[in-house]
Amino acid sequence: MWFFSSPRIVFGEGALGYLKTIESKRACIVTDTNLVSLGYINNLREILTSKGTEIDVIDKVKPDPSIETVNAGGGHMLEFEPDLIIAVGGGSVIDAAKGMWVLYEHPGFNPESINPIDELKLRVKAHFVAIPTTAGSGSETTWAIVLTNSSERRKLGLGNREVIPDLAILDPEFITDLPKNITAETGLDALSHAVEGYTCTFANDFCDGLCLQAARLVFDYLPRCFHDGQDMEARTHLQNAAAIAGLGFGNSMAALAHGMGHALGGTFHFPHGRSVAIFLPYTIEYCADTNSARYAILARFLGLKVGSKRETAFGLAEAIRELEQEINQPLTLSDAGISKDLFEHELEHLIFNAMSDTQTIMSTRIPDEIDLRRLFQYAFIGKKVDF
Repeated sequence: MWFFSSPRIVFGEGALGYLKTIESKRACIVTDTNLVSLGYINNLREILTSKGTEIDVIDKVKPDPSIETVNAGGGHMLEFEPDLIIAVGGGSVIDAAKGMWVLYEHPGFNPESINPIDELKLRVKAHFVAIPTTAGSGSETTWAIVLTNSSERRKLGLGNREVIPDLAILDPEFITDLPKNITAETGLDALSHAVEGYTCTFANDFCDGLCLQAARLVFDYLPRCFHDGQDMEARTHLQNAAAIAGLGFGNSMAALAHGMGHALGGTFHFPHGRSVAIFLPYTIEYCADTNSARYAILARFLGLKVGSKRETAFGLAEAIRELEQEINQPLTLSDAGISKDLFEHELEHLIFNAMSDTQTIMSTRIPDEIDLRRLFQYAFIGKKVDF
């Protein structure tokens, strides 16, 4: 038995105006200081205050949000007592806001204990709206929460279906001014979600079409967004791709590239999309023999050259590398700026974190410590997987 869950989604130019239809006495906006300084919150303030809604802002969320940040935000909400929580930001902000929401509804709850099994009984105090300002994480449509245990330098893959937002607002106005590097990293995050959602062990009929379409949208529109940030057609389709990929992998799972990417991000504080994208081609090659049919279908759907199933899987990996090169993303850990000495010093920690990650076991080929060591080493130097 499995489930498919989705928020209500409002998308396209002017979608933010839908907030006018939402009744609220007190709204807590969760965001970051950069978005506040850039004026992204002003339109929300105008819409909400015109309806007589009292507003509070939590703007202390940073990339790779920590357990401490979530605890502090949940405590702040207890003082303000909102009936509506609005997350405005990328995946870090939305994930942190989900965690704060749980703690607001259940004071004293340990956020590291959030899991898919236990009933949280949310929405007694507040409902949740997500407004993404990047086109990548898909957190606006998923039940995933990724938090960081700072003391252990480890990312935690948490989640519960109750934390899926009630409403996701996809307005391309919020992503038109994204810097090129963030456009690239977050777009590749969406691609990783689509590829792994289609090829993980929990892939299913309800998610397959979503993942295939999201992957094609990323290949078609991410380069356009990277080269011309004001291309509104491309921005709109890429934003849709991120949300669609979120629905796809959020109702199946991610897999090994995410397990390794989480390990890298927790250790070196790399941006999540860049971390996962580095490993995606290597993990496709690693799983080529156990999942060749799925990779071949995906490659054909993308219009890539088709040979034997294994050759086609490797061709898919190469096409992803070519896309990464076009948008100036590193293909290896060395290219990403990690020195050989530092890599070797942290290798055992990387292996431990990847082995402990919930997404690693969703791979169609689950590595042991020996294989993980080789995968990290191959990703460091850029060697295609031959084992």
